[in-house]
Amino acid sequence: MKNILEIGWVAVLFLLGALNAACAEEFSAKVIAVVDGDTVLILRDNMPIKVRLAEIDAPEKTQAFGEESKQSLAELVLNKQVHVDSRAIDDYGRLVALITIDGLNISYEQVQRGMAWMYSRFNKSEVLLGLQNGAKKAKRGLWMQTDPIPPNKWRKDNAVPQKHDVAQNDSCGSKRYCSQMSSCNEANFYLSQCNVKTLDRDNDGVPCENLCSTKK
Repeated sequence: MKNILEIGWVAVLFLLGALNAACAEEFSAKVIAVVDGDTVLILRDNMPIKVRLAEIDAPEKTQAFGEESKQSLAELVLNKQVHVDSRAIDDYGRLVALITIDGLNISYEQVQRGMAWMYSRFNKSEVLLGLQNGAKKAKRGLWMQTDPIPPNKWRKDNAVPQKHDVAQNDSCGSKRYCSQMSSCNEANFYLSQCNVKTLDRDNDGVPCENLCSTKK
């Protein structure tokens, strides 16, 4: 029994080591889609990987300045080769990473443009704080608003209903398919707020590609 337990612990430690190594990896990849202001889809070795930008939190797609933040990120990285400095895997299975292009830190650029907040839970960067204060003082992007709501508070106040609650939520209605959507904004609402997974069959975070395609 002792030997079995020892082998088990060795296997666990090996797995943890492998995960840590993967999370600390750096590589280049092409951005093939922008999901929102802090999340992209990259292509590496012909495999799509969803990446959450480290150190920032952007407005949700249905939140004020959510679409502007997404467009800003698309302008910076869409269809471009980027350097990925991976840091962790989040609770949703996304790779958390810093992304740069020719030395430009994309997380920092989004904050400087007023298109994202610094994510301060684990981040104590004085540089990032300075960029955020500068955007706030200049009233750039989301700081044009009198009282902008941080995404974490917005998500809490607008929690996505559970599947069994969807039918009872009048604001969600009964639409379930892309053919019923009149716009990309409506499709995003049904996916993010009503949890209608039939709108995102490839699970890339982008609903109804015919309406919400990021391709030029």
